Amino acid sequence: MKDNSQTLACVLIPMNERQLLLPNVSIAEVVDFASTEAGANTPDWLAGYLDWRGLKLPVISYDAANGGTFLVPGDNRGRIVVLNTIGEQHERAPFLALLTQGIPSQTRLAEDQVIQTDGDTGPADLMKVEVDGDTAWIPNLEYLESLVLEAQ
Repeated sequence: MKDNSQTLACVLIPMNERQLLLPNVSIAEVVDFASTEAGANTPDWLAGYLDWRGLKLPVISYDAANGGTFLVPGDNRGRIVVLNTIGEQHERAPFLALLTQGIPSQTRLAEDQVIQTDGDTGPADLMKVEVDGDTAWIPNLEYLESLVLEAQ
């Protein structure tokens, strides 16, 4: 039997142009895609707003925030991942919401299964990694939190 004491519960989150890797504890909830319109004169990355637990959260299109194309999920596959924030402005913005292009999947990873690699990263990416032969990106949560504060 494998010893799981040295593994971390993680989530792989599908985006349009990449998949994100985050520790499971950073996720507050995954909800079905439903948001109000972003409105006129809003940033390209703003997909709309999510009414969640009495809060109105700006929904971020990670791809657009990273310089890519905003893409609305199709075929009822999209979800919104609500993340706990970690930055200095946590009191002002305790959560942020990301639009996904599919259903996030859980995995358990050991340190030696995640290898930092070189490659293109955008402003929303902290680093590019290889996870058991697949490519993933660890998001720059501080940058995403700054976008949330901008939208408030």
